[in-house]
Amino acid sequence: MSSAPEIKESEFADKICRVLDESTADLPAATLERLAGARRLALSRKKPETVAAPAFVPVLAHAGAGAALGQPSQPKRHLSPLGRVLRVWPVVALIGGIAVIAYWENLQRSAELADIDAAMLSDDLPLNAYLDHGFNAYLSRAR
Repeated sequence: MSSAPEIKESEFADKICRVLDESTADLPAATLERLAGARRLALSRKKPETVAAPAFVPVLAHAGAGAALGQPSQPKRHLSPLGRVLRVWPVVALIGGIAVIAYWENLQRSAELADIDAAMLSDDLPLNAYLDHGFNAYLSRAR
């Protein structure tokens, strides 16, 4: 949407262009030749316009996008068995690492429970002490 001042400016510019176009018919030929020469000189001295460098924007293409745009598709490469192993080994290493961590935590938890059982069996406490809810807190603070 144009505002009122912009409309007035464009109307004023149109009026000036009409008046200048009408008055060029009244000018002598020598003056028109000098004006044309000055225009050619000004255009020759004009600085070249700067060309904006293209901005590279990453584009995610889906499968078959090249065929849809008429671009030749690349031939499919078949991976060698070594290539397949090299692509799969990070996933295998990740799964193996998670399994080792889970196994290690299970061993640690089992060792903690064994220590608590051994401490309870070696103490000379009455049976009611083991039924007390605060006893678990006492055992954890005693370590």
